[in-house]
Formats: sequence, structure tokens, C-alpha cells
Amino acid sequence: MLCATAGEHAGRRFPVPPGLRYRVNRAPANAPVTFELARELVRALERFAEEAGFSAARPVEIEFGPGVVGHHQVGRAADIYRVGGKGLGEWKRRWDLRLGAAENAEQRRCLARREGVANLGWRIYKALQLYGRWAQPYGYPIQLFGPWTREEGPWKHISDSLLAAHGDHIHVAK
Repeated sequence: MLCATAGEHAGRRFPVPPGLRYRVNRAPANAPVTFELARELVRALERFAEEAGFSAARPVEIEFGPGVVGHHQVGRAADIYRVGGKGLGEWKRRWDLRLGAAENAEQRRCLARREGVANLGWRIYKALQLYGRWAQPYGYPIQLFGPWTREEGPWKHISDSLLAAHGDHIHVAK
């Protein structure tokens, strides 16, 4: 956990630390980020893991991957590629398969509720959406992109190319 203040760490970067209920992979895949982003991720990921039923005795694995452009170059962005041993693309395909079996809107809502409990990819995306305070540079969308962006937001009007680029991971920036 991060116990210091942002001022103490100005200009420094850190790998996203593990939490009480979740574990993370090591550098270089867990690319260093600013103190502010690390602190925000710890807060949102701990909440995700707790709500998903994980504990210190049974933590969930979350795997980051390095980014190379934009906010990544200065440590203001992080990319999550795997949660609970599965890639985000796998979780999204499972989501689409399960909800694609719906014959009507009511059945789709029922299937979404059921799949939402079991689908860790969707759950981590929703936790980041609900509990994270991400960057929104002037004239740009809020910096949370992933496989569920068009369905869940917070910025649903994403270009096809940006959506395709984030079909296998979740990107967050602070």
C-alpha cells in the first residue's frame, strides 16, 4: 500500500503495488507509474477485489502490461491485460457469447446480471469506471478504455480504431 503523500514522490514512478486482496505481476510488464496513478489504482483495485469476494487468504491476480505511447511515456497511464488468470479479451468473448444467447431484452438483462457476477473482466472494468478518478484532458474523453467501453462508458463514443486497440486490455490514465 502507498502511505506517503504525492509531494514526497513528485517526479518518481513506481510499479503498481499489490493490495490486501489482489496481487500484481512484476516489472517490466508492470510498468512504473506516477504516485497519483498508483494510489488511484490501489484504491479502485482493492474495492474491486473486495466486492468480487477475494481476500488476503485468496487474492486475485491482476496483470499489467507496458504501454509505449501517450500518457505511458510519463507514467500517467497503465494497462491491465489479465485478471483472475484470463485475458481481458477472453473475458469479453465470454461476455458476448453469454449475452448473445438472449432471445429478447428481458432475457439479456437477466443474463447480464448473472454473467456480471462471474465475469471478472467486466467486474474490474466496472470497478475502474465507478471508483476511479481518471484523467480527462481538455477536448478528449475520460481516460478509461477497454473491451466494454461502448457498452458501459464512461465515454461510449469511441472510434472503431481506439476500441480495437483496447479490445484485449483496459487502459487508465491519471
